[in-house]
Amino acid sequence: MIHIQLKQGKEQSLQRFHPWIFSGAIQKMDGTPQEGDVVEVTDALGSFLAVGHYQIGTIAVRVLSFEPVAIDQAFYDMRISEAFELRKKLGLVGNDHTNAYRLIHGEGDRLPGLVIDMYNGTAVVQMHSVGMYVQRALIEEALRKVLGDNIKAIYNKSEGTLPYKAGLDPHNAYVWGTAPEEMVALENGLKFAPDWERGQKTGFFVDQRENRALIERYSKDRKVLNMFCYTGGFSMYAMRGGAKLVHSVDSSERAIELTRDNVKINFGDDPRHDAFAEDAFKFMQNATEDYDLVILDPPAFAKHYNVLGNALKGYKRLNTKALEMIKPGGILFTFSCSQVVTKEIFRTMVFSSAAKAGRKVSVLHQLSQPADHPVDIFHPEGEYLKGLVLHVL
Repeated sequence: MIHIQLKQGKEQSLQRFHPWIFSGAIQKMDGTPQEGDVVEVTDALGSFLAVGHYQIGTIAVRVLSFEPVAIDQAFYDMRISEAFELRKKLGLVGNDHTNAYRLIHGEGDRLPGLVIDMYNGTAVVQMHSVGMYVQRALIEEALRKVLGDNIKAIYNKSEGTLPYKAGLDPHNAYVWGTAPEEMVALENGLKFAPDWERGQKTGFFVDQRENRALIERYSKDRKVLNMFCYTGGFSMYAMRGGAKLVHSVDSSERAIELTRDNVKINFGDDPRHDAFAEDAFKFMQNATEDYDLVILDPPAFAKHYNVLGNALKGYKRLNTKALEMIKPGGILFTFSCSQVVTKEIFRTMVFSSAAKAGRKVSVLHQLSQPADHPVDIFHPEGEYLKGLVLHVL
């Protein structure tokens, strides 16, 4: 195993159990590691600090353990077992009303670079680091061993998440089991058709499960606008909650098709719902309906700090327009999934939007990701989803 020695003083973040080692912290390496290799990290005096996956880039090592352990089959069996036991305690395993949940959430489950979502027994795996991809056979074996009868198939969807310069040539495919006859999953009793083969991310945004349930509580007799609807998750809950009207908007024609399919399998040809494939700002600018519940759940406007300023301008413009158009007494659900936009920055941006729109606003709820997307307390960057529910006068 190749050893990486840090510069004097650069061990402090590891002593606080932060799972990333940046390239600028490295003093020397006793060899030339290949991307994805397991490496051992020491301080400037040679004392052990951590073991992790080496990668090329700003983050040079993603820590797997702060103890000197072998990264082998037993390691992945243990980590995945720990994560599975947590999901059992959360009531997500063997649940008759919900069978879509996140099993592995990167650093939150002490497996940085790995995301696994479960859809009615199909594990959809996304590897964001070369190290995880190199050890994919160990991960797949651990899934089969730990989940037993709870898993029917494994689909590796890492083609678009791995570094393109790594030369891995990955292909999305079923690596164990076969495609289900019907791609349907349950969330709080509602049926969804997550398209993990062609859709975004792993096919569905399971991180909004609890926030969607909250929408249901506020939807009765309201006219609802669901912007950036993707597969229409929020729209389904609004309809079940008794909304008078629900409009779903997304720039993607494919997303609108998926939304309409999900509405049909839950509510048939319900005249309360309509969907529009249109640019969000254009739709809001030309809207004539008097909506009194608006949902803003845009894609990440900023994935890196160097574009944060422009992203905040986009968020502010979007929220200002929503606050301008919503009826007095209305409710705004607004979100950001950009990791670099902190809760404090997001809240300040929304309040600035309210001032610009000239509306009186109070906060009803402050929202985040659910418990199957755990945040390592030593890795605050893992708390990527933040949201506010606002009462607008």
